[in-house]
Amino acid sequence: MAAKALSFDVGDYVVYPKHGVGRVVELQKQEIAGMQLELYVLRFEKEKMTLRVPTNKAESVGMRKLSSDKTLREALDTLKGKPKVKRTMWSRRAQEYEAKINSGDLVSIAEVVRDLFRADDQPEQSYSERQIFEAAASRLARELAAMEQIDEKAALEKLLEILRASAAIYNKDKATA
Repeated sequence: MAAKALSFDVGDYVVYPKHGVGRVVELQKQEIAGMQLELYVLRFEKEKMTLRVPTNKAESVGMRKLSSDKTLREALDTLKGKPKVKRTMWSRRAQEYEAKINSGDLVSIAEVVRDLFRADDQPEQSYSERQIFEAAASRLARELAAMEQIDEKAALEKLLEILRASAAIYNKDKATA
C-alpha cells in the first residue's frame, strides 16, 4: 500500500471538491466489512453535514488543504477579468459550470463567478443562472473566509466589490463601443 501523501490534522480546514470548505473534527478508526479503516471526519457547517473520508482515499477524491495565497490572488485576479460569454446552449454551459464548481479548483470557480455575475444595470439572470452563480460565489467566499479568517458574509461582499468594479469597467467599454 502506498504511503499517505496527504495528511490533515484535527482542526485543519480542508476543501472537499463536491462540498467546499470543511473542517477536520476527528480522526477515527473503524472496522468496516472486516477491514480496519482510518477515517477523517469532516464537518461542513453551512450544510450541517458530516462526512467520513478514508485517509487512504483523501487524495483520490481530490481533498486538499486550503489554497495557497498565490492561488487565491490568481482567483481574485480572475474575477477582475472580462467575462467570457459563450454562445453554446445553456444546458451545456450549465454542465460546464457545475463541473468547474465541483472540481474544487479555486481559479475555475472564480471563472464561473466572473462569467455569471450580473451588475444591477445589466439584464436579469434566469433562475438556473442565479443558482449556479450563488453556488460558485458561496464556494469561493467560504474558502476566502477560511483563509483570511473572516466570516462568509464579509468574504462574499469582498468578492462582489471586485466584481462590481470590473463590471463597471467592462460595461463602460460596451456603452462607448
